[in-house]
Amino acid sequence: MKLEDFNNIDLKSVGTLPFSVKAVLLGFLAAVLIGVGYWFLWSPAIDELNQSVAKEKELRDVFVVKKSQAVKIEAYRQQMVEIEKTFGALLKQLPDKSEMDGLLTDINQAGLGRGLEFELFKPGQETIAEFYAEMPIQIKVLGSFHDLGAFATDVSKLPRIVTLNNVVIQPITRDAKDGRLVLEAVAKTYRYLDSSEIAARNPAKKV
Repeated sequence: MKLEDFNNIDLKSVGTLPFSVKAVLLGFLAAVLIGVGYWFLWSPAIDELNQSVAKEKELRDVFVVKKSQAVKIEAYRQQMVEIEKTFGALLKQLPDKSEMDGLLTDINQAGLGRGLEFELFKPGQETIAEFYAEMPIQIKVLGSFHDLGAFATDVSKLPRIVTLNNVVIQPITRDAKDGRLVLEAVAKTYRYLDSSEIAARNPAKKV
């Protein structure tokens, strides 16, 4: 087979061409057909297949996550029950509006029961949060270091939540000889809002 064999090809007499030339022409024609078929038919199908494979992987990943969540759903439900119990126990430590006077009396009695002398016991303005209110109480009491410490312990043991903040303890006077001290602090106690107060804060949630 020579190059001249291709230069002098007559399409009308293809059947008489040498076998080697026919083979080359058929190979070239097949390559052209394969290229055209790949470009117009197979390439879009391959792209679509790749997209389908990627989508399948995405769906499998989502399925694995959902399956894992479904397996753990009972544990989540139990956890929610425990959280609700804990929240309910904490909520019970917050008095409602009608119980606040009794709580203030309990704080006062905790000091008097330790022999402390109150110079100041002044409830302040409430600060309203989402579902509870915080009330600060300015206190100033006189007594021995031991009695002041016992008072702080008694306050921490009250059935309702009361915290002592900004505590300052110092001698009554510079030349005091009886050992008495003055304690100044801000006691903070909390109460939960009743349904009417919550509704007033969230008018959009009214039914």
